[in-house]
Amino acid sequence: MQFSDRMDTIPEYVVARLNRAIAEARARGVDVISLGIGDPDLPPDPRLRERLALEVQRDDAARYPTNHGEPALREAVADYYQRRFGVSLDPATEVLPLLGAKEGLAHLATAILDPGSLSLIADPGYPVYAGGPLMAGAASLPLPLLPENGYQPDLGAVSAEAAAQARLLIVGYPNNPTGAIARPGLFGELGAFANQHGIVLCHDNAYADLVYDGEPAPSALADPSFRAHGIEILSLSKSYSIPGWRIAFAVGNPEVIATLQRLKTQIDSGMFPALQRTATWLLGQTDIAGPPLATYRARRDLACTRLGEIGMPVAPPAGAMYLWVPVPTNESSLAFADRVFEQAAVAVTPGNAYGAAGEGFVRMALTIPEDRLAEAIERIGAIL
Repeated sequence: MQFSDRMDTIPEYVVARLNRAIAEARARGVDVISLGIGDPDLPPDPRLRERLALEVQRDDAARYPTNHGEPALREAVADYYQRRFGVSLDPATEVLPLLGAKEGLAHLATAILDPGSLSLIADPGYPVYAGGPLMAGAASLPLPLLPENGYQPDLGAVSAEAAAQARLLIVGYPNNPTGAIARPGLFGELGAFANQHGIVLCHDNAYADLVYDGEPAPSALADPSFRAHGIEILSLSKSYSIPGWRIAFAVGNPEVIATLQRLKTQIDSGMFPALQRTATWLLGQTDIAGPPLATYRARRDLACTRLGEIGMPVAPPAGAMYLWVPVPTNESSLAFADRVFEQAAVAVTPGNAYGAAGEGFVRMALTIPEDRLAEAIERIGAIL
């Protein structure tokens, strides 16, 4: 059989590789502790499950959904943005439901890029930032997010040639994997850059509610210059512990939204109606808590303390649900992660899975109870 040459350029997705290795080890009876995947272990509010069960019982729940999303859902998203971020949206033209943020990010690249064009992507960043352009036959230019710059992009380092070739620029804050928060004024700088070079902007806002101290994370759309040139992708997965439900939204520039929707009509038929209606209900509630910040903060603080004790000091992240930990040996990120897995039965993600600037780090997810987290770090310490 013959397959697309494109597939030869697409590496195996890091989570798929990690899940397979974990499953194979556990099948052999190995007690693997996984710090590799950002899959919330705490269940959602029971009222969410009750509401979904109710919506599934409706006679029309099994009918085809609307690709653009039910009007009530788009209005609920607009109301939520006004209440949560102080951002006004037109529900008819500036809101599009997605089957998770990952799907939206991948398809956005197809909608914007052509072979030979360029996407500017945060590095380190969510692997789909690079995978989407690859599938579109385009190239990516990393925007290195370095510790000395607070993991913020340096737009001044982008050459005039690259800026002229670029069509898309993607960042995400709170950042996965570093946990950094966007610096004040960043979204305005991105907007000015996009205006100068005719670039579409995308802010991946998957961890908006996971900020441990200070002000909540803002929406990029609160900056008019960013909004004029881009969209934001908001996911409910981490905020409400429902990653398996695949509920996200693209919001912002009407032209970008319409283009993405037109592509999606050829690919999917929209979100399951019962999930649309559950999300509509959820976004209207003010008494359903977001992520359990106190739990994640306690895990963060415990892990930072214990890692320091074994010679792996790490600064507590300001947001998200991960630790971005320097590799304590002269090994590569992948070699260290593989050794930790084989010798300590602990799964961590090598930093280079998030881009070249991630070399020298591993990511650890704070999605297991404190006792298992402490045990995982103790196991790692035993092999250093």
